[in-house]
Amino acid sequence: MGIAQIIATVLAGAITVVAVYLAVRAVMTITAVIRQGQPDPARFAEPKVRTKTMLVETVGHTRMLKWSAIGAAHWFVMVSFVILSSLVLEAYFEVVDPHLGLPIIGHWVVFGLVTEWIGILGTVGILYLVLVRQRQKPGAVKRSRFLGSTMWQAYFVEAVIVGVLIFGFLIRGFKVATDHFEYPLWATPLSHAIGSVLPAWEAGATWAALVKILISMTWLITISLNPTMGVAWHRFLAFFNIYFKRSPEKPAGSGLGALKPMMSEGKPLDFEEADPEKDLFGVNQVEQFTWKGLLDFSTCTECGRCQSQCPAWNTAKPLSPKLLVLSLRDHAYAKAPYLLAGGGKDLMGEEKATEAQLAHMDVLALAEGNRPLIGTAEEQGVIDPDVLWSCTTCGACVEQCPVDIEHIDHIVDMRRYQVLIESSFPSEAGVMLRNLENKGNPWGAPQNTREDWTKGLDFEVPRVGEVEDFDYLFWVGCAGAFEDRAKKTTRAVATLLNEAGVKYAILGEGETCTGDPARRIGNEFIFQMLAQQNVEVLNEALGENTTKKIVATCPHCFNTLGNEYEQLGLKVEVVHHTQLLAHLVKEGKLTPVQPIEGDVTYHDPCYLGRHNRVFDAPREVLGETANLVEMPRNQERSFCCGAGGARMWMEERIGKRINVERTEEALATGAKTIAVGCPFCYTMIGDGVTGKGKQEEVEVVDVATVLLRSLKKDA
Repeated sequence: MGIAQIIATVLAGAITVVAVYLAVRAVMTITAVIRQGQPDPARFAEPKVRTKTMLVETVGHTRMLKWSAIGAAHWFVMVSFVILSSLVLEAYFEVVDPHLGLPIIGHWVVFGLVTEWIGILGTVGILYLVLVRQRQKPGAVKRSRFLGSTMWQAYFVEAVIVGVLIFGFLIRGFKVATDHFEYPLWATPLSHAIGSVLPAWEAGATWAALVKILISMTWLITISLNPTMGVAWHRFLAFFNIYFKRSPEKPAGSGLGALKPMMSEGKPLDFEEADPEKDLFGVNQVEQFTWKGLLDFSTCTECGRCQSQCPAWNTAKPLSPKLLVLSLRDHAYAKAPYLLAGGGKDLMGEEKATEAQLAHMDVLALAEGNRPLIGTAEEQGVIDPDVLWSCTTCGACVEQCPVDIEHIDHIVDMRRYQVLIESSFPSEAGVMLRNLENKGNPWGAPQNTREDWTKGLDFEVPRVGEVEDFDYLFWVGCAGAFEDRAKKTTRAVATLLNEAGVKYAILGEGETCTGDPARRIGNEFIFQMLAQQNVEVLNEALGENTTKKIVATCPHCFNTLGNEYEQLGLKVEVVHHTQLLAHLVKEGKLTPVQPIEGDVTYHDPCYLGRHNRVFDAPREVLGETANLVEMPRNQERSFCCGAGGARMWMEERIGKRINVERTEEALATGAKTIAVGCPFCYTMIGDGVTGKGKQEEVEVVDVATVLLRSLKKDA
């Protein structure tokens, strides 16, 4: 071993020891922070399903590939990081002796071929991602998805990847130049090309290997000193975060659909036996999130995909799902020394630590420990209330997140504490909650007017109790029963079902609100009250006949009945009215013959599309009746109308109105008809068209109305 090899070996060994020590310490820190969270035992169920889903999403890159070229580039970078780590290991052998390689596989031509091309494609991939970041960086585009991301960290990681790849090829090039390379030209063309222009320097491979190790270990030291460096740590944490997603059977958007019930000590909270001094009513301290929530915060890679799709962020609201997660992450790690030293507050807000313990705590950590989780800038809150109440729970953030962060669950958990314990929420929403509690509907309409929509129909609407033989229970919903525009949809659906000869029945005055707006604003108590009442009514109405289904015109009712009532023991198949109508058209029981004049564009409701993956049925119906033109943002990337998350009953005082943004997109298609599949969307898009003064030129109607108008004249 020459002097060059001795020096290189000592340097490589020294920096590696330091890097490994710091990495172990960082992993212990991250683990300790995550362990501060509340238990969530359901995350360990179905290990085989979880493993399969994790491999599909990571190896298959199913979430990232939605971004086409960016996803493909990222896949090559990910694979190069994994596979070429073996070449970093090989560099330790090359530092000792440039003629050495990895044992067993180091001289295998297939290994040389694979690592060569992964290196080439990884280099192309990372350079493309660098270009994308430069073209989309803050200042280069309006409302950049990278705004708020820690840019130096991203640049550092990208530079490290480029450096490791370059010096990997230089090692091989020096081996070629000194005639010590073990792989043929056809397998490693770039390495041979580089070697052809390099001098025959015997120590070249050794020094190149040392630089490669120094770059790699500098990266490891840097991220170890920054455990909140998500742009680097997500490479390791993403596998765990995806594995522990709450719905492992759903490869995409697994955080959508049903909200989690309120939990305390890892079990659903029973309101009849709950004790405010012992049980959690939402989240008011960062350690009150589950450990999976803290893992979510640690995993965020700051890519901003959630931010770019968020309707609140795109209309100048203070909410960015990314910045919310980063704020919670930074707070959790800053508060960790305080918590790990025995600090923290109990559910009544009393300090757990003794005065002696507090006296020895880190001053900064103690200050962070006393920060309110929710509060204004003057109150030094981690999350501003306007951020919390800007969310429409549309699910765009969860749908786009490549590492399965569950933003909506965390937002609703914080809302629950504010509503149930602090009684702090937008004032106008209080009227809605009182109406739900006292009248059973958010509009406060008398219960005896629930069937008024049936007046004037030229056929009798069957009711449960009056008829026993029915296949579908038609869940009308509060909007469908009380809101004037939505009543048109209800009448159209009833007319179509009657025309098709479908056996159905309604509950009439036996129906009450499903509780969706109460649950999403954070009032789980009212939701449970309404839901339990409905479950009892539905069990009696449907009886033992498991073939009976529920058909709903409101996606919020559709989602709550089909996904959330299962938490209360109701298992029943629920279909959206567009699904049933599409089936009836296919069966020939409804035959459109009169095409609608002018083009039609369709707005995907969030709770029908993203939350429940119903994209095709409404388009199939519209395709039979008109020329359908799509808005740029459609299906999974549809833009919210602004009414979800109980925003229907809250004023929109900040930024541009979300419904106006969506309406402008619909109007830009030139369509004469905007079709919707949700009563909330009907109201929001309709108001948007009126606000634009286009109500005489463009009509907003439900898919059912479009179909009804296109039927035979004698129907």
